[in-house]
Order: sequence, then structure tokens, then C-alpha cells
Amino acid sequence: MKIDKVIKILQKKYKIKPWKANPFKILISTILSQRTKDEVTREASKRLFRFADTPKKILKLSEKQITKLIYPTGFYRQKAKRIKKVCKIILEKNKGKVPNSREELVKLPGVGSKTASVVLAYGFRVPTIPVDVHVNRISKRLGLVPDNYKPDKTQEVLEKMIPKNLHIMVNHLLVTFGKDICRPVKPRCRICPILKFCPYEKKNL
Repeated sequence: MKIDKVIKILQKKYKIKPWKANPFKILISTILSQRTKDEVTREASKRLFRFADTPKKILKLSEKQITKLIYPTGFYRQKAKRIKKVCKIILEKNKGKVPNSREELVKLPGVGSKTASVVLAYGFRVPTIPVDVHVNRISKRLGLVPDNYKPDKTQEVLEKMIPKNLHIMVNHLLVTFGKDICRPVKPRCRICPILKFCPYEKKNL
């Protein structure tokens, strides 16, 4: 399968442009997004950042206040504790700035490989492909990786396969495509623009 052709077709359909955001807001929003729907994460992030949008400001809030602001994200009580710990570490060890290396990011409470990749990609424009459920699912359906691959392994394969200048774009394209057409249940194969490249056996035709 020609992955470069797939990328060009999806770029033409969605007209997505690379973007960059505040690394701290990206970090906290991604922590909030764990086991939580996108729309819930978006609203919770807005509420929290209206009150406090820096590590110093967040540390002035109590866990109870943070919990109330981020509810109903999944595991909101645990996330409130993690956010406080993350802010404390950033202030004490990084002079208030989010680390810009994967090695340092994954040392933060609640930060795994995917969260680190999201922060690097969208906070610092570091070429990397964050692999969430959408990217992992679509990569398997397209035959890019075996069905038993976990996100970390999928990321490793994709980053070797795809040119660095497209890494961040690929994540954004596949996430959008996964929500719009290549859904987990009843994918909209009839209107899929890359159907001819797809070997997925359970097409919804």
C-alpha cells in the first residue's frame, strides 16, 4: 500500500494545517483526555484554564477545586492529584517550563509515551507520531502494522515508514479520519476516500 498516496488524499479531503499550542496547556489537556471523550476533555480544559493556566496558578488551587473544575473527566480525583504533582515538579525542577524531551516528560506523573508524543508534536513541533486509538486502529485496518501491535510499536513502525516532515500531520489526519469515517464500529466504508487502498476484511459495504 502506498502510504504517501493515502496521506495526499486525506490532506486534500480535510485540508488540515499544522498547528502549535502552549506546551503546558497541551500537557494538562492530554492528561485530562485519558479515558475521556474529546468533548468532555475540551470543556474541562476550558473550565480549568479560565481559573488557572500556569503551573503556579494551578498550585494555588486546592485538589477539591481542581476536581470540581475537571469533572466529569474519567478518574477526575486521581487526575486532580496528578496535575498538582506535575505542576510542582515543573516549577521546582524545570523553572516553570514543560520539559521538551521525551525522557523528561515520561518522568512526570500520569505521562506515558502517547502523552509525551502529543506534547512534543503539538507543543514543541518535534517530528513524532502520537498513536491513540484512532491512529492504531486505522494503521491496522490499512495493513500498516499487524493486529497485535500496541501503540508504542505502531508508532515505531509509522515513524520509520513516513517522512519526518509529515509525522505531526499524519496524527492529525488519522484522528480526524477515524472520527469521521473509519470509526471503530460500523466504519463508513461506502464514502471512504481511500477504500481502494484498504485491505480491511470487515468493510461495512
